[in-house]
Amino acid sequence: MSAKSGAKIFKQRCDQCHTVEAGGKHKTGPNLNGLIGSKTGQKAGFSYTDANKSKGITWTKETLDVYLTNPKKYIPGTKMVFAGLKKKKDRDDLIAYLVKSTK
Repeated sequence: MSAKSGAKIFKQRCDQCHTVEAGGKHKTGPNLNGLIGSKTGQKAGFSYTDANKSKGITWTKETLDVYLTNPKKYIPGTKMVFAGLKKKKDRDDLIAYLVKSTK
């Protein structure tokens, strides 16, 4: 896993809708700071779908891996338009970046 490669993937695929820094603003998607260990649909100040609010899982490396493979399959009804990352290495790198950058 490479957080450096994950940063590139984030910039290419996620940055247009999400921020990661503490105090970062919500965009089309929520700010992801504090992501690991948080529950779905709980970030203050962001309007989540009922699907995200009621999913009730805690974000871990494992749940992110499943989610990032196919977000709409994992949380049917999510408004996230991202199609997912099919390559395991890309998901691993992105997750490594998220773990590091969202603390």
